[in-house]
Amino acid sequence: MGTALSVAALVVAVAVAVLALAVPGGLRALPGFLMEMPTFSLSASEPLDPAADDQHCSGTVDPVTAEAPGRNFADGAILGTRTADLRAFAMRYNEIRITHCLTPIPAANFRYDECMEDRLDWMASDPSDDPASAWGHEGSVRSDGVPSIGCDGNLAGGAGNTGATVAQKWWESLPHRAALYRPTESGPVDGVCIAFAMTHGGLPDEPQSFVRASAAWTDC
Repeated sequence: MGTALSVAALVVAVAVAVLALAVPGGLRALPGFLMEMPTFSLSASEPLDPAADDQHCSGTVDPVTAEAPGRNFADGAILGTRTADLRAFAMRYNEIRITHCLTPIPAANFRYDECMEDRLDWMASDPSDDPASAWGHEGSVRSDGVPSIGCDGNLAGGAGNTGATVAQKWWESLPHRAALYRPTESGPVDGVCIAFAMTHGGLPDEPQSFVRASAAWTDC
């Protein structure tokens, strides 16, 4: 049994190029490798050199005042993006940019994205016992055949995650770093917005400590 799960985990890792870093959490009765959902990145224009991570700078992060509406789904079984989720993501995202000598995104340019949240809810509402059943970019299929809705983004998730931990995961994965942080791009970032959404819990009985998150670099 353990060998079969290890092989399955390896197949998932190869298929998506990278597995997110493990963060301890308490999702019962699931295979160990599903405690952390595989990350999926939007396409990036050019590959990154891992050596670019050697640069280090210091600075302060401006407070983020963005808000999220805190929608609920499935009669409260699934919680949508909370303001704390959005702010934790935005603060950690800019901390990472500053640490690696990248210009921080203006604090006002972090946005809750309802369309991405709709897609996360669509995935979380899959009645399958497998939390990875509908997980993935547009084109993934739900076990009950309900058509996909919402908008795509860089994906991360798993048990015990927060806005800050998914920001870190996306930096530590080179495909996500290229798509969401764009460290090779120069020039002003005043017109750049970072869209974000997160859901907590899922059907049929996922605890709300199990999250799905989506983010994207967009024009304001």
